[in-house]
Amino acid sequence: MDLNVTYLTLGGHVEIDKYRYLYFIIILTAYFFIICSNGTIVYIIWFHRNLHEPMYIFMAALLINSVLFSTVIYPKLLIDFLSEKQIISYSACLLQYFMFYSFGSSEFLLLLGMAYDRYVSICKPLQYPTIMKKTTVCIFLAVAWLLPAAEMVAAVIMSLNRKLCNFTLKSIFCNNTIHKLPCVPSRTISIYGVFILISVALLPLLFILFTYAKILTVTYRSSREVRKKAAETCLPHLLVLINFSLLCMYDIINIRLESNIPTVARFIMTLQLILYHPFLNPIIYGLKMKEIHKHLKRLLKIK
Repeated sequence: MDLNVTYLTLGGHVEIDKYRYLYFIIILTAYFFIICSNGTIVYIIWFHRNLHEPMYIFMAALLINSVLFSTVIYPKLLIDFLSEKQIISYSACLLQYFMFYSFGSSEFLLLLGMAYDRYVSICKPLQYPTIMKKTTVCIFLAVAWLLPAAEMVAAVIMSLNRKLCNFTLKSIFCNNTIHKLPCVPSRTISIYGVFILISVALLPLLFILFTYAKILTVTYRSSREVRKKAAETCLPHLLVLINFSLLCMYDIINIRLESNIPTVARFIMTLQLILYHPFLNPIIYGLKMKEIHKHLKRLLKIK
């Protein structure tokens, strides 16, 4: 071990000596399923030209983001389950922290892009080809991935040279608990954290809720066929949004409000945070989106 490198202990694990192989099998199976299921739907969207529409492009981007989000956490978790000590260098921890929140924030912005696409499609159908051009979609995707990354770079830079007095994280990976490690709490980082939360989570969430309220108002006054089509395309997005928002709420309550949650409860909730969303996304879109479901059934028949 390099003496010049600061190492942190990941202290959120529960009875790892007793259950390490069980944890390893569960996470490895989940990771394999996440890669295969998300990858299959992305392949279907890429392969079939009739799915090269903004809604499906945003969906593919969301599923790719889920795989990247999982890849930030799962490989390190698998190594930790088979290691005697669950440690990570401070620089690697900051990198994991940066990527975890970058991809997590991108999720909200990609869901915003999907919500806006559905809003234009249902509320302004005649203007849809003009508004949702290829350029518009590319701008949405670029902002969704680059804005959170740029904001998180600043957060990492502020955390780089701070003196640490605590070297144990109460988590199984590097999240906002790293801000509990320095000797002196930083008010600047706390305020900046609230700014990030508002800009890439709260404001997109409010915009998404506003667009779906408008869609609901328009479809309520429309024909049964329009209502059915709106439900088919909007319900999966809403399920994904609710699922991800609840998990993010737990992360905020656990970390920012310094909740004294028992280690076992925190461990279970943290596993849900990293398992549920990338695990459920392909299931929701594969079963609820009519076109995806149709192509998926054909693909499985061929296999």
